[in-house]
Amino acid sequence: MISTLNPQYQSPSRDLLSNTLIPAWYAVEKGNLKRELQVVADVAVTADGWTSVAQDHYLTVTVHYVKEGSMKENVLHTRAVYTSQTGEVIAEEIGDILDEFEIKHKVIAITVDNAANMDVAVKKMSIIKIGCFAHTLNIAAQKLYTVPSVSRWAGRIRAMVVWLKRSSLAKPVLKEKQKLLGLPEHAVILDVRNRWNSLFQMVERFLEQFPAIQAAAMDSRLKRAMEKDRLERITDDDFRKSEEFVKVMKILYTSTLCMSAERIPTLGQILPILGKLEHHFTISAEDSTFTKSIKDKIWGDLSKRYQENERIQQFLEEGTALDPRFKSRRVSDAVWDRVEEELISRATHQNKGETTQAQQSEDIEEAVGGDDLSDEACASPVATLKWAKLSALEELFAEEDMAIEIRTMSTASTLEKIQEEIHLYRGLPSTLSTVNPATWWWNMKDTLPMLCSLAVRYLCVQASSTPSERTFSTAGDTISQERACLLPEKADMLIFLKKNC
Repeated sequence: MISTLNPQYQSPSRDLLSNTLIPAWYAVEKGNLKRELQVVADVAVTADGWTSVAQDHYLTVTVHYVKEGSMKENVLHTRAVYTSQTGEVIAEEIGDILDEFEIKHKVIAITVDNAANMDVAVKKMSIIKIGCFAHTLNIAAQKLYTVPSVSRWAGRIRAMVVWLKRSSLAKPVLKEKQKLLGLPEHAVILDVRNRWNSLFQMVERFLEQFPAIQAAAMDSRLKRAMEKDRLERITDDDFRKSEEFVKVMKILYTSTLCMSAERIPTLGQILPILGKLEHHFTISAEDSTFTKSIKDKIWGDLSKRYQENERIQQFLEEGTALDPRFKSRRVSDAVWDRVEEELISRATHQNKGETTQAQQSEDIEEAVGGDDLSDEACASPVATLKWAKLSALEELFAEEDMAIEIRTMSTASTLEKIQEEIHLYRGLPSTLSTVNPATWWWNMKDTLPMLCSLAVRYLCVQASSTPSERTFSTAGDTISQERACLLPEKADMLIFLKKNC
């Protein structure tokens, strides 16, 4: 057909696409990303590992930053690795990727899962490590499998679900009962221990379909087969426990969804959500023994998280304070004092950069060498150095003394501005949780310029490493069973283009 339309046109071959066109496109887009990252002051990264169907192990690194009020996310590499993934090796691999994009000195923090080798890698890199909050919540939820009362109760429900899934007759009978009872025609869900929230989803679906499951169990077509398999029947007590379980665990499920969402799961969310969880999982007098065991196990694990390092705890508090959605929650005066100190430090470094030693020497020469000085000049620190009678020591260190005086005057003025900005920001009402904090700060950049520049530093840090996990979903579609022979270098290019373009 193409030949008929245009005999001179030659359609690209697989070899041309694979070895020429796609690498050329990749080189252009990679150069564009490098140029964009050059003008960004602060970035944060996430990293995680994945194994393809071809049994190649990959390390993915994503970068996050704020630009003109928008949260930006890009995949840097999904690189195949062929050595044992010890902490030292991972640190070197991530460092090489950051060096390649020239952003290693700009990284504020890295968000990774709670694996031991990642802990070692981050310590080796000397970067602030934020443990993936979604992974942390899942670890706490998995602790329930070790509670005997919960394990026995969940085992009975699981046995019923497995039997309904295996029986060829169970599905049509269950659908028949669902129609009679007016229930949604949903299939039962089987939990998988290493899959996030699967126990909650199994119990929630069981609770929804309990009338249909009971009716199906009493049906003569299934009753005999169930008795033959000695399947333990679900009792009213199991139903009551299911209701309690869903009521208690719903907030943990919602929190995980919040952290796994693609829209702005920022650092500032961690402490407010932990505060809600602490309140929810506090044991009360009216709780049953079953509920108490769940609350005790969940909060017993969560209460130990993010406590291992004081600097990480302070970093989380500062991130919460600079998130306009949560600034009035769990933020003490000590946190605002640290924010003020950080702003002063940034302003001081900025002043040092602007006032060079050469400029100071030039100012002194002009002040000392000029005969006619204006009233403004006589009032300046430079004029003071000229007209005042100096001791030998003062004359020797005149340049240094003048620099200190100028810096002191500048710092005093800057301090007032900093305190004024913090006071104004604290006085503003918190925004709704649906507000994009990056956009909010962009709109406030003229009113709160110094706080805005600091807030961006925290907003780019991710609360979970799910951006890397989502990259693996794309990688799974790219390196499928049909394309298992795809070279890792080609896969890296295709994933980069898919996620960044």
